[in-house]
Amino acid sequence: MKNKSYIGLSLVILVFGILFIPKIIQRIKNNTVVQGDRIDAVSNHKNKGAETGLITVGPAPKFELTDQNNATVSNETYKGKVYVLEFFFSTCPSICPIMNKNMVSIQNEFFGNPNFGIASISINPEYDTAKVLKEHAELIGVKSANWHLLTGDKKYIYDISNKGFNIYAGENKNASGGFEHSGLFALIDKEGNIRCRKDKFGNPILYYDGLEKEGVKAIIEDIKTLLNE
Repeated sequence: MKNKSYIGLSLVILVFGILFIPKIIQRIKNNTVVQGDRIDAVSNHKNKGAETGLITVGPAPKFELTDQNNATVSNETYKGKVYVLEFFFSTCPSICPIMNKNMVSIQNEFFGNPNFGIASISINPEYDTAKVLKEHAELIGVKSANWHLLTGDKKYIYDISNKGFNIYAGENKNASGGFEHSGLFALIDKEGNIRCRKDKFGNPILYYDGLEKEGVKAIIEDIKTLLNE
């Protein structure tokens, strides 16, 4: 029995030697003996934004809507541009006026730059027609030709918000104005990817706070970074 065990063990060692020793020798020659295949794959992977510190979250959802000038606007309209996207509605009595004010300050920071744009999508499109949005644009101080206030089919817009960007928007009779939504701004780069910075713990923030000065300051800084990419 002992002889059979020794023979079996010898066969295992022999097979191991045939399969793995040449690889080990080759790694010693290449000075990669401690580098496994998976480690090597990760170490050689170039993450877009690694130089800038900005994270690529993923491709922004595609969309096609109508703006305040009754023109068709889509994600392709912003191709080659850095842009900020938000969800709002013109009769919002709570957070939208703050978002509007902060978005105007972002507009003014980059006014005249053809490579920057803004997309503001209404979550109450049945009321926010192109005509209404035209009046609202004048009211809040939209000056840039690349700032489009967008309307369209309500279900389509809610799918873009809730399923596409995962930025909540919905109807709520108990909410101020009859709708509820976040005050978040999405940042999209020239190639149509959602980008963001990391928080102090090293986690992606995903979207920027459009209600607080810190969030607006951060997105302005990161827009400048993306414009230089």
